[in-house]
Amino acid sequence: MTHLNLETLYESLRLRKRPEDIAVLIKEVLQGDLNAKEMRLLDKAASGALRNQVWQYTSMLEAFADVSGAQVQVSRAMQLFKTDGANDMSAYDDPLVVEAFLAKVSAVIHKNPGYSDYKTDRLNREERMAAGLDISRRRYNKLFRCLRHLDKKLHTMLRGHRKSLFQRIGKHGFAEDITREDFMKDVNSACFIAYYTARCNLRSEFTVSGQQRAFDEIADMLLQRCLYEPVDASWWDIMPAKRQPRQQDTANWPAIAMVYPDQQVLRKLSPEQQGFLLGKWTTLLQQVATFLEELWQTNAFDRQSMVVRSGNDSTTWNNTANAWNKARDGWMSLIYALGMEFILEEMCFGKVMRLIAGDVAEWHHMEGHKGDPNLSVWNQLPLPWEVFSGKTTCNRERVAATCKAAGLDPERSGWIAPRVHHPVPFLPTPELVHGVTVSNPYLATILKQHKYFSGKDASPLSPEKN
Repeated sequence: MTHLNLETLYESLRLRKRPEDIAVLIKEVLQGDLNAKEMRLLDKAASGALRNQVWQYTSMLEAFADVSGAQVQVSRAMQLFKTDGANDMSAYDDPLVVEAFLAKVSAVIHKNPGYSDYKTDRLNREERMAAGLDISRRRYNKLFRCLRHLDKKLHTMLRGHRKSLFQRIGKHGFAEDITREDFMKDVNSACFIAYYTARCNLRSEFTVSGQQRAFDEIADMLLQRCLYEPVDASWWDIMPAKRQPRQQDTANWPAIAMVYPDQQVLRKLSPEQQGFLLGKWTTLLQQVATFLEELWQTNAFDRQSMVVRSGNDSTTWNNTANAWNKARDGWMSLIYALGMEFILEEMCFGKVMRLIAGDVAEWHHMEGHKGDPNLSVWNQLPLPWEVFSGKTTCNRERVAATCKAAGLDPERSGWIAPRVHHPVPFLPTPELVHGVTVSNPYLATILKQHKYFSGKDASPLSPEKN
């Protein structure tokens, strides 16, 4: 049973399970190895698992949205070119498989993949004859048009996969890069990784009180189990400062650091392991910076307020901003762990602000809030991706001065130093419809179907007609 539950926990790293449903699995995995206080703490979440509720149902998807594949376009190409492809059509959910198929069929009409302009990339009659294409112009144009559609679909898929990757990384870091073998090495590490990842994946709520923090008291307890020898309840309650470090450190710190690159975790890594992680976060920053610049140039964002305007792709921007800030936090933690914070004297790129809905901005105004000081810092500093790419300069001194002028502590706020994580009390996962809490999951499903709280024209409910 323990091994089966560990397999389920590992699979959850790629899903979007509620923390409560992960906690109940952890409780079964660690059954008999938890002291009384740990059990009470874990029960706070496990009692809210779907299996322990009357409804045993949630309206919220338990997986991240998939990117649609190219099955329709590939199937049509197979018919027109009279060729075979993969036996399993689901293989064409993978852009690499689609790209290989496109290269294969493009060669039939001597077309270069990626070159699909009707005016400049089609072969004329003489060129077709020279290439040995004994087909009519109408037939050639039909095949060319089919490949053009497949080429366009491949481009859409690649962009969709990039957006999906940044969304997931913006939530749970490099959790999906942890191999099954590494995950299974240590039970306590696996339990922390699975629970903390689920907490990171919580959806944003429609509120002016701030979002839930991922590192709660249960995540802290699971991390402490990796650090310290287990003790009985009375010792834990009365003398927590006297907890003893584990005599045999079996925790898988490199795997934990993939999702939680905190200073106390990074200190457990070798310089080589720290350098490897620094390389991963730096590469990610480079990829995200390129996409952020593209989004910035193709959208008319209001930088001063960051309130969404009509036509703004707010979902993609916010997901990509999350990925940047997650990568920046990891990068910042690692350069401090490696003693390389001197880099900030030459290059200190800032955070990226998310877009905010107009009604939330108005709600803040009605509550008398003066505005987020981080927004003021964002407006005074160069665009972060331009600093990262070397198009402009910004250093730690400038960022610190800007933070102080905005009333922020530059270190505690995470602008020039690693963010410090303090455990927060556990809060149950709310049932959300576009960020709005709904008490009943079945009602939530109906409201979603009728587009309530979506910002679109809702279809009014008519209970008398049901």
